[in-house]
Amino acid sequence: MSEQHARHGPENPTNGDGRDHPTPRAPWEPEPRPTSRSGASPWQDRLRTQLRFSGHTASIPIVPAPEKPEAGPSVPRVLDLALRTGELLLASGEGGEDVEAAMLGITDAYGLERCQPNVTFVAITLSYQPSLVEPPVTGERVVRRRAVDYTRLDEAHQLVSDITGAELTLEEAYHRLADIRRNRHPYPRNLLLLSAGLIAAFASVMVGGGLIVAIAACVAALIGERLAQLLADRGVPEFYQFVLASMPAAAITVAMIKVGVGINPYAVVTGGLFALLPGRALVAAVQDGLTGFYITAAARLLEVFYLIVGIIVGISIVLYIGDQVGVQFEVEGTFDLNANPRVVQLLAAGAVSMTFAVLVQVRRVLLPVAAAGGAVGWAVFQVLREAGAAPVLATAVATGLLGLLGQLLARWHGTSALPYVIPAIGPMLPGSAMYQGMLGLSLGHTDSGWRSLVNAASLALALAAGVNVGSEAARFVLPSPPPRTGREMRPASKRTRGF
Repeated sequence: MSEQHARHGPENPTNGDGRDHPTPRAPWEPEPRPTSRSGASPWQDRLRTQLRFSGHTASIPIVPAPEKPEAGPSVPRVLDLALRTGELLLASGEGGEDVEAAMLGITDAYGLERCQPNVTFVAITLSYQPSLVEPPVTGERVVRRRAVDYTRLDEAHQLVSDITGAELTLEEAYHRLADIRRNRHPYPRNLLLLSAGLIAAFASVMVGGGLIVAIAACVAALIGERLAQLLADRGVPEFYQFVLASMPAAAITVAMIKVGVGINPYAVVTGGLFALLPGRALVAAVQDGLTGFYITAAARLLEVFYLIVGIIVGISIVLYIGDQVGVQFEVEGTFDLNANPRVVQLLAAGAVSMTFAVLVQVRRVLLPVAAAGGAVGWAVFQVLREAGAAPVLATAVATGLLGLLGQLLARWHGTSALPYVIPAIGPMLPGSAMYQGMLGLSLGHTDSGWRSLVNAASLALALAAGVNVGSEAARFVLPSPPPRTGREMRPASKRTRGF
């Protein structure tokens, strides 16, 4: 891979081959800093606009003559920095559109104005072509390990903001990125284990369980999470981790029924599995689909399918064992909004959001914000449901409000919106509906199973659309990117309409 530079200047000397070459930078001369292009608007909004319009692909010169470069950062190193930053963002749970926007912002800031980013679920590609007569320089990175850490995500967003604001040289940006990757998670492993148990306890209260049910769900989640950690430490695939982690919730339910403890089996099982249910991944899949990243959305949906199947396999094994010892119970059910007082449900929703924030490694200072967001979202959802609104409409309105507030807070602090939004919508994630549908199909309850699956898809669409609409609405109250004219005004969305 030969090094290509961003721009050529007329004063550059030749080396006898008829081509211009950049004047080398003396060792004592400082490395040039990136040129600020951000204007008054946040880099996310400015670069999303650039991605959604096809003008950035039309900037390749029509005249087939190479431009003259000035001395500047090495092209392969700029591409590598953008790829590594994009990999960190994608592995931390960021959506495909914001990953591409971040990569485009980094390359633009260092003078590479004709770059093509491409993000899928497992691979990131970035290509730069200096002109029509020069070969492109292309780099790729594969995302093999995903660890949701919103603290690192915040720091990576701040890094991109500083780069696009012309505050960092290339070497300084590399050092910042290395520091971000080396930073330890903000919470110890034992606290993450405890947070999974507390999520199960509070979730069981939300679905109508009492104190005994909450304790049973907490113990089941702790055992299941610990078993999954043991398998993960030995490199066992995630599917089998979910199979094993789902068994304790059903096994404890079988044991309590066998000894004659009067409980709601649905509340114990659903609460014990709440931390396992991939509702966040389902919402991320729908959101990627809404923003045009269909391959990534399909891959995320397939991941959700496998994880849910793993949970169903684990529960089915325990159900079969329970049937052999003479214990039969129903693990299907629905939410009972009247089982516990409203205040108790609001407190449980806030606690679910706060413990969920710990599980996804949100910064400590944002934990109260997560708890308040969960309580507000659940309150809006309850008010709308009691007013006669359909669950999908109530979910969309509640998450739309949370998405708008989260985006405004994120732009105010210059960080990602995910740490503000995802924990807040935790109590309304559609994982339990997806689980009910798959479980119903596996038990032969075809009608109820398909109804639950359709309900899960509708809730996921409502959640993702609510968050997305909140994000778009936030742009109306923030400074707009510079206007675009001419060919750059042709919307990229028209390419997907069949003409």
